[in-house]
Amino acid sequence: MGPPERSLSLNLILEELTLERDHSLSHNSGLKGQVLDLNIHFSLGIQKVQERMVWNQFTQSSEMSQHRSIYINDPIKNTFCHNSISTTKYSMWSFLPRYLYLQFGKTANAFFLFITILQQIPDISPTGKYTTLLPLAIILTISGIKEVIEDYKRHKADKLVNSKTTLVLRQNSWCTIRWKEVHVGDIVKTCSGEFLPADMVLVSSSEPHSMCYIATANLDGETNLKIRQALPETAAMQTENQLLNLHGKIECEGPNRHFSSFVGNLRLNDRSPVPIGPDQVLLRGTQLRNTQWITGVIIYTGSETKLMQNAVKSPLKKSQVEKVTNLQILALFLFLLVMSMVSCAGAMYWNQMYSMDMWYMRRKGYSPHIFALDSLVFIILYHNLIPISLLVTLEIVKFTQAQFINWDEDMHFQENNIYAMARTSNLNEELGQVKYLFTDKTGTLTCNIMTFKKCTIAGIIYGQASPSYEFNDPALLENFEKGHPTEGYIKEFFTLLCVCHTVIPEKEGNNIIYQASSPDEAALVKGAKNLGFVFTTRTPYSVTIETMGESFTFEVLNILEFSSNRKRMSVIVRTPMGQLRLYCKGADAVIYERLSKNSEFVEDTLSHLEYFATNGLRTLCVAYADLTEEEYEHWLKEYEKASTNLHDRIKKLEDCYDIIEKDFMLLGATAIEDRLQAGVPETISTLLRANIKIWVLTGDKQETAINIAYSCKLISGNVPRIHMNANSFEATKQMIDENCQEFGCMLGKENGVALIIDGETLKHALNFDIQRKFLTLALSCRTVLCCRMTPLQKAEIVGMVKKHVQAITLAVGDGANDVSMIQTAHVGVGISGNEGMQATNNSDYSIAQFSYLEKLLLVHGAWNYFRVTKCILYCFYKNVVLYTIGLWFTFVNGFSGQILFERWCISLYNVIFTSLPPLALGIFERCCSESSLLKYPELYTISQNGETFNTKVFWIQCMWALLHSFILFWFPTKMMQHDVLLQHGYTTDYLFLGNFVYTYVVVTVCLKAGLETMSWNNFSHVAIWGSMVIWLVFYTIYSSLWPVIRIAPEMKGQANVTLICPYFWLGLFIVPVICLIPNVFWKSLKNTHNKSLLEEIRELESRQITGADVSQVFRKRTTLGSLQILPRPCEVSLRNNSVDIHAPHGYAFSQTEQSVITQEELVRCYNTSLIESKTSQKTSSLVDEDSDQVSKAHVFH
Repeated sequence: MGPPERSLSLNLILEELTLERDHSLSHNSGLKGQVLDLNIHFSLGIQKVQERMVWNQFTQSSEMSQHRSIYINDPIKNTFCHNSISTTKYSMWSFLPRYLYLQFGKTANAFFLFITILQQIPDISPTGKYTTLLPLAIILTISGIKEVIEDYKRHKADKLVNSKTTLVLRQNSWCTIRWKEVHVGDIVKTCSGEFLPADMVLVSSSEPHSMCYIATANLDGETNLKIRQALPETAAMQTENQLLNLHGKIECEGPNRHFSSFVGNLRLNDRSPVPIGPDQVLLRGTQLRNTQWITGVIIYTGSETKLMQNAVKSPLKKSQVEKVTNLQILALFLFLLVMSMVSCAGAMYWNQMYSMDMWYMRRKGYSPHIFALDSLVFIILYHNLIPISLLVTLEIVKFTQAQFINWDEDMHFQENNIYAMARTSNLNEELGQVKYLFTDKTGTLTCNIMTFKKCTIAGIIYGQASPSYEFNDPALLENFEKGHPTEGYIKEFFTLLCVCHTVIPEKEGNNIIYQASSPDEAALVKGAKNLGFVFTTRTPYSVTIETMGESFTFEVLNILEFSSNRKRMSVIVRTPMGQLRLYCKGADAVIYERLSKNSEFVEDTLSHLEYFATNGLRTLCVAYADLTEEEYEHWLKEYEKASTNLHDRIKKLEDCYDIIEKDFMLLGATAIEDRLQAGVPETISTLLRANIKIWVLTGDKQETAINIAYSCKLISGNVPRIHMNANSFEATKQMIDENCQEFGCMLGKENGVALIIDGETLKHALNFDIQRKFLTLALSCRTVLCCRMTPLQKAEIVGMVKKHVQAITLAVGDGANDVSMIQTAHVGVGISGNEGMQATNNSDYSIAQFSYLEKLLLVHGAWNYFRVTKCILYCFYKNVVLYTIGLWFTFVNGFSGQILFERWCISLYNVIFTSLPPLALGIFERCCSESSLLKYPELYTISQNGETFNTKVFWIQCMWALLHSFILFWFPTKMMQHDVLLQHGYTTDYLFLGNFVYTYVVVTVCLKAGLETMSWNNFSHVAIWGSMVIWLVFYTIYSSLWPVIRIAPEMKGQANVTLICPYFWLGLFIVPVICLIPNVFWKSLKNTHNKSLLEEIRELESRQITGADVSQVFRKRTTLGSLQILPRPCEVSLRNNSVDIHAPHGYAFSQTEQSVITQEELVRCYNTSLIESKTSQKTSSLVDEDSDQVSKAHVFH
């Protein structure tokens, strides 16, 4: 056998494979063909196990990782990865190679590197050796500084996480160390409210039976708390000395991504091995709740934790605009090659025609060698056709845009003093093109706070709408206190809420703090307390409540546990009067089918339930039944028989519960609000108007997701809902085929239907064979809700849409379970919520509230798209204008490769003289006002559809540039065709003409920037007029430098002769005007006869027209069909069994199921009458009844 840390004994392997088989079969009961064969061969005294497993189609062989042995309190033997987490793009050593790889992966940079190399060849470059190298070095330096700044921010965020502290048992005492210093095998102590630093096996806890509660919303999105329990062999090890004397090893499976599975053995010295399962494992990313402290042994750290195993590799994202720009640069490069070939052909023709007469040039013939050299000369001559300054201009523009996002006070969450943050600036314009938005539910749409909001008792609705989040209706107490006919029902209703639950009360001073694994139960008990029905004490066999000052004790005989199959829970109690009574609360469907024929208020309560559910409230029906002693004794015998059954015990118990849960008398129903974040319904409505499709991807239960979808107005009215719940590939395929067939010709078009699918079904739907058909079905629905999803399934859904749909995707979430989809989407947005910083650290943009997406996308996104695209098109335009003049010049210089302009003037054209206009367009341009963009979200479709930046727009801009360059060269050339006599007898030369043309080019392209500007401001004026002045001042100074500064001798005295020449000033007024007249005419014609909605809104804004008039224009354009925005969802008739057309009847029950300890065993562990007030730090994880601030901050999942 191999070394102990790399191999296990034969017994452990056999045991683990058996456990894995049982776990796999229990979770995949509908899948066939799973085989487990073990062939054991003994040869030469060496034991060898050959394992062969036929896994189902969703299990990857790469996940069969190496086993490991972890030595407790013996760190030297444990050599595993460190616990630090990194989300940065670079390290100190990888920065230079990776940065250069990324930069030269950009088409433009690679091209300029090629030109720089060519320029170093002697006698080849007509523009000098360093005219490209120097600007390229400056551009790479500026880009590198920006990358360092952005990555430093990521490094700081990582450092914040890695520097969190925890208690570790080292050197015979508890030491406070940083998370990144935690090692495998360490014994760690975690207190209530703290997040776990790594994956660990629970050793002991402060609670009875060594239990603990953990919140896993950060991993799976579920709101209920989970229960974990330590092994009996370690439960008593609580003191330092006991833990220091703990020696042995844990043999377990290697790192993998499965949250719900774990196989291992604990081997304490001199003891038999004890199996360890998922009920003893606590994962990184979970939060300890309702438990004073726990101790555990670290088993996985850093990238090997299950949380990080579910993460995807941090991608290097490029925006769609950047990809299109690269294609346009490639098109310009091909155009450059065409120009070079045309010039070479011209040179060949010219040499054949005139070389014999030009004896002084000493050129004999035109060989292939000369042709190749001429090709390189012309490529270098025209290479500036591709704007070298474009990339650095975009870096500056995008960095500034990112600062605007960071500084936006409208996205400043003052409660926590959190600003929006652009963690990368490369995707700013992508925010303006989002078509599909994928959002988490828990913590993203909701606040993770459950509130008792409304109720119906004896057919009367209580609960008024109020600014307060708590239940508020004076009529209820008035009816109870003043002898209303429903007084008895009200008392019994709230008595049930105080008795029928698994909540544990704890006194802290004069306050009562409720511990609950279910946030819904805590909300109901708290709501009853606020109305005077206070649950005060729990003992193993009783509960005590206070009602209006009187104390009543109920003997708890049995607890009939909740499960997702039963959708209800019940308790059998003996009332203070000695009466046997069964209290029950659960989903309306299961309660109503068990009601007595004599039950009242049935129809009224049902209509109230529909009203609650359509408003997104989580509902529970409450009912009771009186029992006789004989009936109870008979049932108790059946219960004891079922509870001791060795085969199918859970089913036997549930069948036994059904026997006694009958003939209920209906009391009413509760309505709990899973409180949404502020402005969520309004934001979703606005985003839908902007033609953004919203999919909810959550790990929470299906019923909860549907409730939230209704409360946030994602689903409204009686929208048909396609429910897909299948446990096999064949069943999933059949459901998809049936629903696709139902849509008929409407398949692939948006229909007014909601698709709801769970994670198990999705596992089959994402199979390659039916994935495209499932995607087509999903795209045919207006809303998609995916429930019970794993983090990787979220990423798979986003990746599927990203790959097969030509649209920009955005994923938003707040937990570690959202990191994968955030990184997979084109744009990832993290919510700075209560579930740690993992999502924000891995996001492209972080915000504090979901509602901030409205401004981030509709305002910043739209503005940035217009700014970036205008900046790019303008940079292309101004370069084509100047550098195609070199082509026209070849026709008069014998295709010799001679340049018309001074070489440094060519290089500084982009760097100085025309650098400000694109910056002004890219930073300060606005298509219209912020208020209009928010008021009319339909304007977002302009940037969403890429109407202002595509191949057609690019080539139109190039055609304008070619026309302008033609005018700018040939008009001055013809103007001076017969030469010009200057003062002191000087005559003109090519550089004299070149300075004329260069000046006209600078003036023309600056004025063209003015025509492109939609919103003039001081920066626009400075950029446009200032650029002209800068050139003239530079020209004057530059032409007088020689010989004081030995540079540009050919420019000496040029300004003196040019600026006094009347032809220069005449051309300065005529030539730019001739160039721009067609542009002005075309723009006027377009805005007069084919005015877009954007132009109409801008025109009315400029006239300061009232909002009513703007709305009238908007309605008129919509009516006339000139505004093509949101397609109306088509109405379809679906009749198959998977479609639900009735109003939803959601129920509120986030309860732990099939835990390591039953709910009855749990509550019978506590005797709060004997527990003194605790002073431990538990307020961060409990529901505080008397403090609003605590109830807001301490949320149960």
